Amino acid sequence: MNDDLEALAARIDRTNELLQRMLAEVAKTPSTHAIFVDAGYLYAAAGRLVAGTEDRRAFDLDAEALIEALIDKARTIFADSRLLRIYWYDGARRRIHTAEQQSIAELPDVKVRLGNLNANNQQKGVDSLIRSDLESLARHRAISDAALLGGDEDLVSAVEAAQGYGARVHLWGIEAPEGRNQAEPLLWEVDSQRTLDLDFFKPYVARRTAAAYEATASRPGREDVRFVGAQIAARWLAARGRESLVELLPGHPYLPGSVDQDLLVEAEGLLQYSLRGQADLRRALRDGFWEHLQAQY
Repeated sequence: MNDDLEALAARIDRTNELLQRMLAEVAKTPSTHAIFVDAGYLYAAAGRLVAGTEDRRAFDLDAEALIEALIDKARTIFADSRLLRIYWYDGARRRIHTAEQQSIAELPDVKVRLGNLNANNQQKGVDSLIRSDLESLARHRAISDAALLGGDEDLVSAVEAAQGYGARVHLWGIEAPEGRNQAEPLLWEVDSQRTLDLDFFKPYVARRTAAAYEATASRPGREDVRFVGAQIAARWLAARGRESLVELLPGHPYLPGSVDQDLLVEAEGLLQYSLRGQADLRRALRDGFWEHLQAQY
């Protein structure tokens, strides 16, 4: 009997010793944080605050310098923590990087994640990407704190998912000239709130001059539009593959409504010019699109 008690006591001692070692290792492990940026919210709110408009074409944003400022802000707030990385969520046609998004993706410690843009230039799928990353990083104990720059109520589920695995979520917002630009349910769920003001964003947002903005609205030539159509066709083919091309060719010279609408919206974005009511330019656009696809068949 005494031998059994002594054996049990020895096992308890070994277990306690193991737990103490584990706790000591955990204490040595630095906390880790990540920054999650909803770029749609950032551009709209910062543009409204500094430039007085949410139209991305009307102002320039120095994304590289702003990202550095956000990292520095997090370093101040999470003084005893190290940065995992900054996640940058934005929308793009068929999730193909724009030149600006590509330059952001090439920055150190930055991961660009793309949702889609619909015909009305609305982001789709961004909130689910944020939730997936937040939940996965929290579940694997990759982060202890998350700084979330966003305002959409759909982010509530992302916050709850991360908190369920023990991570703390800190909501960062952008000062609103009037009212509020973040959903109340989101404000209720997070562990802390912080608002970045006009002085914070002024160095990184600049309204374009009237001449520069108006220059983007000059009517393009037919050959310019035809070339853009070919560009978009190349991206379309790279994203969809030859099987989709084979399905599309029998309909020449007509495009399915969804493809034609995507072509129009993407071309307007590249040209910075509206093609609505411009029948000759829209024909040139479709011609360029078809010519490239037929040359690849």
